[in-house]
Amino acid sequence: MSGETGNGFVVFDRVQKSYDGETLVVKDLNLSIGKGEFLTMLGPSGSGKTTCLMMLAGFETATHGDILLGGQPINNIPPHKRGIGMVFQNYALFPHMTVAENLAFPLEVRKIGKSEREAKVKRALEMVQMGEFGGRRPAQLSGGQQQRIALARALVFEPELVLMDEPLGALDKQLREHMQFEITKLAHDLGITTVYVTHDQTEALTMSDRVAVFDDGRIQQLAPPDVLYEEPENSFVAQFIGENNTLEGTVQEIKDGVALVKLDGGELIDAKPVNVSEAGERTLVSIRPERVEYNKDRLQPDAHTLKAEVLEFIYMGDIFRTRLRVAGREDFVIKTRNAPDQRRLRPGEQIEIGWLPEDCRALDA
Repeated sequence: MSGETGNGFVVFDRVQKSYDGETLVVKDLNLSIGKGEFLTMLGPSGSGKTTCLMMLAGFETATHGDILLGGQPINNIPPHKRGIGMVFQNYALFPHMTVAENLAFPLEVRKIGKSEREAKVKRALEMVQMGEFGGRRPAQLSGGQQQRIALARALVFEPELVLMDEPLGALDKQLREHMQFEITKLAHDLGITTVYVTHDQTEALTMSDRVAVFDDGRIQQLAPPDVLYEEPENSFVAQFIGENNTLEGTVQEIKDGVALVKLDGGELIDAKPVNVSEAGERTLVSIRPERVEYNKDRLQPDAHTLKAEVLEFIYMGDIFRTRLRVAGREDFVIKTRNAPDQRRLRPGEQIEIGWLPEDCRALDA
């Protein structure tokens, strides 16, 4: 799947990119981003997501196809004339200028008068809760403060589109989570269209209206976070987003929207056929760890059950994480809520696990 085009605010229309004339880093990309949408491009390194962002910014040119902004092709417009705000991981602040001068710089370039400049700088600093810091130099600020200033500088000239490339990569976990919330809130409050690049799936799921999952230069799936997690369209997305269990097998039959799969260990299970279409096909069956149950009284009447052996039981506070041997595999994980009626399992214990057939997806092998 390569996304879709339409009358979006940002449109990639059959965009391709090659650096050597042979290998395509981005392959026939069609993508439409709505005005005010927060879209994240997510994928492993080398998947093409940053190249897409750089083409949109104007630092790279598309080898083929068009990129449109507000209905106008921007392929031949230089970066500084595209009116796009940008935030990068390394902040890119001018060290010899004060914070206020850093923020005033994009306004000077746009020939905005002194009094209006000062008002806009003041407002941008207040937006990121850095009102007192105008007179300081970047070197006198912490990493988190520098990132706020970089964000304020991207917003100071009130762009309609902001691009962010791994902007929180250098921050520690707690600050990072706090900034994720702040950036999302600011973007929605100001109604800015945001294109965000990250390889961090949690960040993508918590911040975005929609996520485009990239691999091998193509969009593998484009969907809101919950759909991406609950209904992955192929094995790559299922494995890349969140934790996932897979069991290998062969499709025996597909009937009434249910695939009967014979696992390599010999067991038969039902699964929802997502991208398998006929008997004899190899498949990877995918089940999320939190959808698996081992308490007999919690199992639904139509649940599927398999025998399992407990290999490892880890207490994580709010949840228990248990690793099992299932159908010959030793990497099957279940996550259960730490509740009064959930008993703790012991390594070596033989148990029965179960799940609902609709939580089990037969994907490509």
